[in-house]
Amino acid sequence: MVMSAPPRALIRPALRVAPLPLPPSVEAFLCGFYRIARKQKSFAAFLRKRRVFLALLLALPTAAIAQKNTLSVGLVLEPPVLDPTINPADPIRSITNGNVFEGLTWIAEDGHVVPRLATGWSVSADGLTYHFHLRGDVQFHDGTKFDCSIVRFSYERAAAAGSINPQKTFFAPIAQIACPTKLEAVITLSQPVGNLPYELAWPDAAMVAPATVAANGTHPVGTGPYAFAAWRRGDSVTLVRNDHYWGAKPQIGTVTFRFIADPLAAANALLSGELDAFPKFASQNLLDRLRAQSNLVVATGTFPIKVLLALNEARKPFDDVRVRRALAYALDRPSILQAAGYPGAAVIGSHMSPSDPDYVDLSKRYPYDPEKAKALLQQAGVKPGFPLTITLPPIEYADKAGQLIAAYLGQVGITVTLAPLAWPQWLSQVYAQGAYQATVIAHVEPNDLDIYARPHYYFGYHSPEYDSLFKTFQETSNPADRHRLSVALQEKLADDEPNVFLFSAPRTSVWNAKLHGMWVNEPISAVPVAGAFWSN
Repeated sequence: MVMSAPPRALIRPALRVAPLPLPPSVEAFLCGFYRIARKQKSFAAFLRKRRVFLALLLALPTAAIAQKNTLSVGLVLEPPVLDPTINPADPIRSITNGNVFEGLTWIAEDGHVVPRLATGWSVSADGLTYHFHLRGDVQFHDGTKFDCSIVRFSYERAAAAGSINPQKTFFAPIAQIACPTKLEAVITLSQPVGNLPYELAWPDAAMVAPATVAANGTHPVGTGPYAFAAWRRGDSVTLVRNDHYWGAKPQIGTVTFRFIADPLAAANALLSGELDAFPKFASQNLLDRLRAQSNLVVATGTFPIKVLLALNEARKPFDDVRVRRALAYALDRPSILQAAGYPGAAVIGSHMSPSDPDYVDLSKRYPYDPEKAKALLQQAGVKPGFPLTITLPPIEYADKAGQLIAAYLGQVGITVTLAPLAWPQWLSQVYAQGAYQATVIAHVEPNDLDIYARPHYYFGYHSPEYDSLFKTFQETSNPADRHRLSVALQEKLADDEPNVFLFSAPRTSVWNAKLHGMWVNEPISAVPVAGAFWSN
């Protein structure tokens, strides 16, 4: 007998004990199976006992029953706030850049600048006027409409006298923002900025709404594919899919960023399935163990990271170039990389990663020469036993490199004390207040030569020659001329050695083999997850 309706009375009890909710396609399959079975009377009697239905349900692969709709991503550090327009911490950008907040432009994984909240733009012949065309179907997570007034508010706020935007200098050349229509923004500059669309793709240039901007540090409201859901201090930040997003909707509904500073704990969480992914995995020593797991993928890509022994030139004796050069000669940087266990890392000689197209190799400018280091220190009046405190953030590379640096500097007569700091304290004491002698830190922003031209940056470096050269670079738009000037800037930094440039390393990430769409390369500080999806 062919039944005219699905046997709900029989199926419903089975559904109640199913391991997961059934999609309509699976339920239809079971109904069809029941109709066929009913034709066989002896089998139908057995079937009514529901055991076969239960066996079928339990035997179905979990992925066929319900597609996984969550993602757990590991990060080493917890962000101090969640607003990238008021704080430079990399974890803020990892969570919010491209996920919660968006700018007019975006830096794609291949490093190219592409439209985001702007559909396109044009620039005047003199390079002083940019005309942006804006998307008309965009709203913030609280329902606020995005238009030219938001652009004007966001950039004027970033450039204001009291602004604490980490890239405030990006907005200083903006003389005026006009709104011919709601969906047009005309930006007039006081001087040419040859790379303006690139700078506006940084998270520091994210669009923010006037009504919610004051609370963005703890409850960020943007236009992105994910909306903020919760922040469990010391544990995690959770985002949920924005169903009103103007672009392609994410496939994954809930994403949780978990903070796990201990590399072994992070590795164990990946092995157990507690974590689905860990971009920028902190410990190279554990990667062989993770590579051996068939259910995990270890992916290696590019990353504009520059690890420095940063020096405070506002304090003596680091205002003397001979001292800075002495520290560079005192360190056997290739041996430091080998001892620290950073496969694929490369010694650098200036503030540029080998992944940058403008990179010039200056790594041999200061070869290991402890006798030359001693001579330079003596010339500068630095006596044996000089006390140096190296402040360290709570990151594995800083701890490892710091211990090795301390040993090498001890061989040239410098007595080093290592002073670990929690991440919020490092940001406050070192970055914000400049209250330090030296620190080991990674700068992960791409093409960030501008920081050496800032008058109050935490390095304390000042060079009229560098400032003039950078101004020319900033105003130049021709790619060949920009490359030439970039090389000149890198060479100037290598000569002045404001910091001891240590190394750059590839971006190594680990994730579940069934997870797809995560970035392998990271051209701008971000862990975008809108394109991530699970396979069966």
